[in-house]
Amino acid sequence: MAETKMTENSPFKHMVRYAVPLVLASAFQLFYNAADSIIAGRFIGREALAATGIANPIMNLLILSISGLSIGSGVLMSQHYGAGEEGKLKRALSTLLLFGLIFSISVAVIGFILTEKILMWINTPEDIMPMSITYLRIIFLATPFTYFYNALSAALKSVGDSTTPLKFLLFSSILNLVLDIIFIGFLGFGIRCSATTTVIAEAVSALLSFYYIYRHVEILKIRRNDWALDGSMLKTIISYGSITALQQSVQPIGKLMIQSAVNSLGVNVIAAFNAVTRIDDFALTPEQSISHAVTTFTAQNLGAGKEKRIRTGLREGLMLEILYGIFIGLVVFAFKDSVMRLFSSDAESDMVIVEGVKYLSTMSLFYILPGLTNGIQGFMRGMGRMKTTLIATTIQVVLRVIFTFALIAHLGITAISLACAIGWIAMMLFEYPYAFFFLRKRKKKFLQEG
Repeated sequence: MAETKMTENSPFKHMVRYAVPLVLASAFQLFYNAADSIIAGRFIGREALAATGIANPIMNLLILSISGLSIGSGVLMSQHYGAGEEGKLKRALSTLLLFGLIFSISVAVIGFILTEKILMWINTPEDIMPMSITYLRIIFLATPFTYFYNALSAALKSVGDSTTPLKFLLFSSILNLVLDIIFIGFLGFGIRCSATTTVIAEAVSALLSFYYIYRHVEILKIRRNDWALDGSMLKTIISYGSITALQQSVQPIGKLMIQSAVNSLGVNVIAAFNAVTRIDDFALTPEQSISHAVTTFTAQNLGAGKEKRIRTGLREGLMLEILYGIFIGLVVFAFKDSVMRLFSSDAESDMVIVEGVKYLSTMSLFYILPGLTNGIQGFMRGMGRMKTTLIATTIQVVLRVIFTFALIAHLGITAISLACAIGWIAMMLFEYPYAFFFLRKRKKKFLQEG
């Protein structure tokens, strides 16, 4: 039984144990996505690589909406788990699954029907339109499996188990990769097979999660009499989830706008930015995982009514973010040249390496800043203050985009790292005073009630 009550014992140890599997899962997903693209490009052709690339933004928005609902429900379930309210915990999970059945099937059907129009709206080239339609339609059919895996993972994480979802993600991703290698690499099947193996992997991960919960996690097992669609809980789930999904969507929209500014600087800078973006993803993912650990810790202890422990958890979560931010900043700064050479090796790529090193020389100094903002974001999510996290993220992204466009003509690729720092600092100037007065108000209320 892997469930963990974060309402007792060391907050620091709880958050480390919770965050590590999330870090591993995210890192593996990044490796897998790269390998999947390589297989499509090498064995099917550049048209397949382009088709999957065109489908990715649509898939990402779909996944963000699903994960947003899951995060919202996860906060609610963590609160009930911390409070020892097993009945409400099961009702929240039941509501999430029943709503998800209707929601995911509707999205799958509507997406399947509108696939061609969606691809036309984003100006998909005619020569890859048939391949893109085939791929995206099959991916839409996987929506119910994607939803149920995310929902069940959220349930497991809400009771402190972040390791089991990692195991299922690893297994399904490896399965997907092996099927791709066999059916595409060796047997020569095309884009339809690439999409189908993804659907199979999603289905396997959802089924494994469902089976594990029913066999091993008694507190999440929903029996026949437990199934119910609770209107008030659904309202809370959608309220939390829709705001979180919108917040997660702000980041990729901002990145798309920044990419348009980068495109004006030529091929070398575009290639360098593509490389350093991947390095940023690997560097910053652990900070996001620590933030998720802070969210679950905060929500469980909020449910248990342990105000002092919530404050302790926030301090130790921020300390963990600071330690990691300093560590990863020093590592990237020390090895920036070597890391860039992993992406480019021939003589013509020297300028790409130079541009990438310029970016990493400044960005590595700022890696501590998103850690500090992520820590507060995780705390606010755990307290149910979703609108606050949305406002803070929007401030950061808007300023990052504005300063990128304002500085890039003068500073080149370095402007992007400076714009990121400005955005993160502005985010902190909003978050930290808000958090201070929020905690002060709660402490005063707690003392009065005590």
